[in-house]
Amino acid sequence: MSPFDAIPRLGLQERAAQQHLHLKPWDSLFRAAIIAGLMAAVFLSIHGRLFQPLLHAAQEHHWTRFIVHPSILWMLMGFSMLFFRTLLWFRYRTPPVAGFSDAPTLTVIIPAYNEGPMVSQSIDSVAVAHYPYGRLEIFVVDDGSGDDTWEHIEAAAQRHPGLVTTLRFPQNRGKRAALEAGFRHARGDIIVTIDSDSVIERDTLLAMVGPFRNPKIGAVAGRVSVYNRGDGLIPRMLKVRYALSFDYLRAVQSTYGTVYCCPGALAGYRASVVRAVLDRWVNQKFMGVACTYGEDRSMTNYILAQGYDTVYQRAAVVHTVVPLTYTRLCKMFLRWDRSYVREEIRFARIVWTRPPAARAIAVTDAIVTNLRYPVSWAALVLLVAIIIWHPATLVRFLCVIGIMACFNMLYYLRSERSWDFVYGIFYSYYSAFALFWIFPYAVLTVRAKSWLTR
Repeated sequence: MSPFDAIPRLGLQERAAQQHLHLKPWDSLFRAAIIAGLMAAVFLSIHGRLFQPLLHAAQEHHWTRFIVHPSILWMLMGFSMLFFRTLLWFRYRTPPVAGFSDAPTLTVIIPAYNEGPMVSQSIDSVAVAHYPYGRLEIFVVDDGSGDDTWEHIEAAAQRHPGLVTTLRFPQNRGKRAALEAGFRHARGDIIVTIDSDSVIERDTLLAMVGPFRNPKIGAVAGRVSVYNRGDGLIPRMLKVRYALSFDYLRAVQSTYGTVYCCPGALAGYRASVVRAVLDRWVNQKFMGVACTYGEDRSMTNYILAQGYDTVYQRAAVVHTVVPLTYTRLCKMFLRWDRSYVREEIRFARIVWTRPPAARAIAVTDAIVTNLRYPVSWAALVLLVAIIIWHPATLVRFLCVIGIMACFNMLYYLRSERSWDFVYGIFYSYYSAFALFWIFPYAVLTVRAKSWLTR
C-alpha cells in the first residue's frame, strides 16, 4: 500500500485550496467580510453593547468593577491585536520552493516509539518524495519500542537500500535523545524532522528547503493537517483548529520572521545552526528539572536566540495522526501547554535580541496573548455569578461564543473552501466547556517530566 493511498483526495483538496486563494474575487470577498466583522465588533465595543452584562454587573455590585474594567480593557486590546494580525495575514506570501536541480543536501530524521505499521508509511512517504537522489538521506531512530516498530523500520530500510539508515535504542530514552542521535549523524546542509505518525506530500521536501536560500532563515515550520480526520468528531474539529493555527497564526508570525514553534510533525533546520546549539538543547533544564518534551519549541527558541529568523512554509504539507478520545486529547494539550509556559518564559528574554520591528510586534503579541489567562479566569468567575443572578445571561454567553466562532471561520474559509468549518464552530463550544481547565493545571504542574503517552 502506498503511503499516499489514504490521502489522495485530501492532497488534491489542499492544493486546490492554495489555487483558490489566488482567485481575486473570492479572496477579496473574504477580506471584506473579515474587515467588516472586525469593524462591527469595534463599533459594538465602543457603544458598550457587547459588554452590557459586565457593565450591569459592575453597576449592581461594586466589587465586580475590579474584574469588569480589566476584562473590557483586555477585550479592546484583543480586538486591536486581532485587527493588526489580520493585516499581517493579508501580507503573508508562500516562500519559494527549491528547484529539483539545485536542491541542497538534506537529512530527514524520523524518531519512532511504539508506532507500529504507521512508521513504515512515514518512511515510505519520505523515500518516494520528489527530491534528487544522492542529496537525500533518511535517518530513523527506534526509541526503545516495545512493539513491532523495529520490524517495520527494518522492512522499510530494505525497500529503500542506500537511502534509509536505522538506529535502535535498547531502551526508551525519550524523543529528544532520538532526535539528538539524528542531528549528530546528519550529513545534509538542511535537516528536516518528521514525526513517525505523519505522512508528507510529494513536494513537501522541496518546499521545506526553499526558504533556506535566504541566509537569515534558521528554521522553517511546515503546514500540519490531520491524517485521520474521518475517524471521529475530535479529528474533524482538530483539522479546523490546525488549519487556523498554521494558515493563520504561523502565517502571521512568519511576516516578521518570528514563528514561535516549528512543530515536531514537520520542521526544517539549518544544520550548522543546530550543531551550534545542540549541547545546550540536549541538556536543557527548567527549574532544576531536565526537559523531556516540548523539544520543537525549545529548538525554535535556541535558533531565534542565535539571531536567525523562523518562517512558515504553506506549500510544505504533512498529515499527522491526532487523538481520537478526550483523554488522549487532554494529555496532548497538557504536554503542549506545559511546554508553552516554559518556553514563553525563555522567549521573554530572547525577544529583546530580535530586530526592532519584530521585537515590538512579538512583545505586544505576548502581552495581549498571555493576559487572556488571568483575565479570562477572573471573568469566568464573574460570569458564573452573573448567571446565578440573571440566568438569561447564559443564553447570551452561548450566542457570543457562536458569533465569534462563525467570525473565526471566515479566516478558515479564506484558506480552505470546505464545509468542515462547521466542526470549527463545534470546537469553540467543546473548548470552552471541556478543555478550559488544561492551561491552569499545566501551570501548576509545569515541572512534570512525564510525556503522558509513553
